[in-house]
Amino acid sequence: MAKRWKQRPDGSTWGDWGDDDELGRINLVTSEKVLEGVREVRAGRSFSLSLPLDLPGGSSLNQRRYPPILRPTEDLARKPDTFYNVVARDSIHRSFTDLWSDDVVTLWLQYSTQWDALVHQGALFDADGDGVAEPVYYNGFRPGEDVVGPAPDAKGDGSGSVSFARRLGLEHMAAHGVQGRAVLIDIAHHLDHTEEWRPVGWRTLRDIIDADGVEVRPGDIVLLHTGFATKILEWNGQPDAARIQAMYPYLDAMDDDVLAWIVESGMSALVADNYAVEGWAPASREPHTLLPIHHLCLFKLGVPLGELWYLHELAAWLRAHGRTSFLLTAPPLRLPGTAGSPLTPVATV
Repeated sequence: MAKRWKQRPDGSTWGDWGDDDELGRINLVTSEKVLEGVREVRAGRSFSLSLPLDLPGGSSLNQRRYPPILRPTEDLARKPDTFYNVVARDSIHRSFTDLWSDDVVTLWLQYSTQWDALVHQGALFDADGDGVAEPVYYNGFRPGEDVVGPAPDAKGDGSGSVSFARRLGLEHMAAHGVQGRAVLIDIAHHLDHTEEWRPVGWRTLRDIIDADGVEVRPGDIVLLHTGFATKILEWNGQPDAARIQAMYPYLDAMDDDVLAWIVESGMSALVADNYAVEGWAPASREPHTLLPIHHLCLFKLGVPLGELWYLHELAAWLRAHGRTSFLLTAPPLRLPGTAGSPLTPVATV
């Protein structure tokens, strides 16, 4: 295949793992990183890091995303929405003693606890070196050619898909396996569990890291505990629409030292229990990204982002035991062509 770009963004990892790489820094999750993670298991206790996937509830956090919708599959006569609580003796044959249920879900993939794929955010960039910026994704993959849609039969198999990432979908991350050493940075504890929507700059973040002795090694997955998801769980599907979009701390993406830390640490993935890891960039007349950490991680470095993870119980246990590191198992769904994926990550300590 011909190389799809002539120049790459400054400081990016494009091409570091090959011209056709679709994993980015997940390539750093090697067999040794898995073993490092396994060596963190001392107590044999596991923590689910997922919210119930029907939370937050409603669509006030993002008007494009809705709770999952469950319904029965069709029955053997192809009658829709019926194969549920089926008494086989009555519906199929009197000799059967079985009772069956089968269901289907309409699922907004980034509604709740999720991974953002590298294809979730690209940028305008002059990858061709001709002086004109064009829309591209990580490693120079192109909309329309590599990332198809909206278009009829985008997948090309007659399944009815209207969008499909032929490259950079999360199935590659799932196939690689996401398991290894992870660390938790407990912002909530050190900021007195504030519910204030406030940026966390490098000085504050560094002080928290130093106070707890957090060691971020190359290839580690870094988790940020702010308390956001704890409030989501407390609301039990009835979020306060006036508060949900502006509450709890977030990484200050306007602080260049925060961005430098993400680059220099060598982390393989960045996760938070809040909505977007970061806040929004301020308005400007100059061309700019709305989400600088998304731009840096997804577009330039190939660092997938996790959002809306539930970290409250893990954070409490780690603090009670004087620890910050653990084994994390967190593959996305192996569903080809997706820009995001729900998951149920598990931390083992």
